[in-house]
Amino acid sequence: MNMIRFTLKFSLFLFALAIVSSAQGQAIPWRRCLNQQPEFYATDQAIRIADNLLMYQRQSGGWQKNIEMASVLSEQDKSRLREAKTRNDATLDNSATRTQMRYLAMVCQATEINRFKDAFLKGLDYVLKAQYDNGGWPQRYPNPTGYSKHITFNDGTMIGVLNLLRDVAEKKPPYIFVDEDRCRRAEKAVQKGIECILKCQIVVNGKKTAWCAQHDEKTFVPRKARSYELASISGAESVGIVRFLMSIEKPGPEIIDAVQAAVAWLDEARLEGIKQIRKKDQSKPGGFDKVIVEDASAPPIWARFYDIETNKPIFCSRDGIPKETLAEISYERRNGYSWLGYYATDLLANEYPAWQKKWVPAKNVLDR
Repeated sequence: MNMIRFTLKFSLFLFALAIVSSAQGQAIPWRRCLNQQPEFYATDQAIRIADNLLMYQRQSGGWQKNIEMASVLSEQDKSRLREAKTRNDATLDNSATRTQMRYLAMVCQATEINRFKDAFLKGLDYVLKAQYDNGGWPQRYPNPTGYSKHITFNDGTMIGVLNLLRDVAEKKPPYIFVDEDRCRRAEKAVQKGIECILKCQIVVNGKKTAWCAQHDEKTFVPRKARSYELASISGAESVGIVRFLMSIEKPGPEIIDAVQAAVAWLDEARLEGIKQIRKKDQSKPGGFDKVIVEDASAPPIWARFYDIETNKPIFCSRDGIPKETLAEISYERRNGYSWLGYYATDLLANEYPAWQKKWVPAKNVLDR
């Protein structure tokens, strides 16, 4: 029996060693850096990538978006990054800043190296400073301009920040090293963020619906972003907001009402009997085209944007003119943007019913 136990333990040791050796020997891209085995974050490669993040971190405390931050940096690269430290291009968009912070926290937890702790705390201060007094966050900070100054739900920006801050406030791993003062500030920021979400919920004819991808930073009304991203109700971003609200323990009446209203809207906004396909078409630049076809057996699908007054899907080219169908917009925008998706499928089928049963079993807005 002792020999069996020894053999099992030794096998597990060899398996863990193989994981670490593989991680050290083969470079991984930045997009996979948060999804490694726990052993990875104490390796030389993990520390090298963390040091990269320190090079990329701006003086403001934040990071740029869409950068391959795991690549090996040359001395020339490092010199260029040192010169760029004061640039005003840090952002919360496309998961930037919060993903770098999480990675640094994971390496800090595994290694206890203080420079990674200090960089994380600098990033945390950046996130806390970026919050508006009304609880929202802009897409960029500091000194945002144009649509980047709006309260940004687009691509999960504000919800991602709130999830990070809540984990910090609750001292969840890997954030156990954060001091009490910052934890309290993070908790307060989360509460202000929740209040902002409730204020942004769009009301049409006296009825609460869901949210726009971005809202005015002063009046909370829906705002447009790029020319083809009009002020509208979002079938995508609203799902992430609802999930966040449902994750709140012991929700009060305002949160319950907001969730139920948004779920009712999502249920009403579902599109049935159609699906989106990529159809081969050699006459098109890419040799294919996105088209909508009828299919009675297709699962419900949601549009990315809905007209606020009519609740009908809207599609748009770069000219900013809304159209009722995907076929009416330019080939470039039709195939270069996500206009439809099964955004709310799991939410309506599983997540919301379980939440409803737990917190307000007496009333289910999905009962037909």
